[in-house]
Amino acid sequence: MAVKIRLTRMGKKKKPLYRIVVADSRNARDGKVIDEIGTFDPNTDPSTYKVDEEKAKKWLANGAQPTETVGKIFKLANIEK
Repeated sequence: MAVKIRLTRMGKKKKPLYRIVVADSRNARDGKVIDEIGTFDPNTDPSTYKVDEEKAKKWLANGAQPTETVGKIFKLANIEK
């Protein structure tokens, strides 16, 4: 089972909000998730994010691969592998 840390879309039309989640890579973008570890709001200036650093580090240590966008958010939050 390939586990990914990725974004799932929430919010209204033209006003997206995202949750940072851990999910099986075979599931749909907004499908079943294993764990929720944060949020990302691109509508604010600058974009805001909240990440549970403990959970993120735990999942990275267990082999979960972040997507490109989540990797950038982790870099801003100073979360390294």
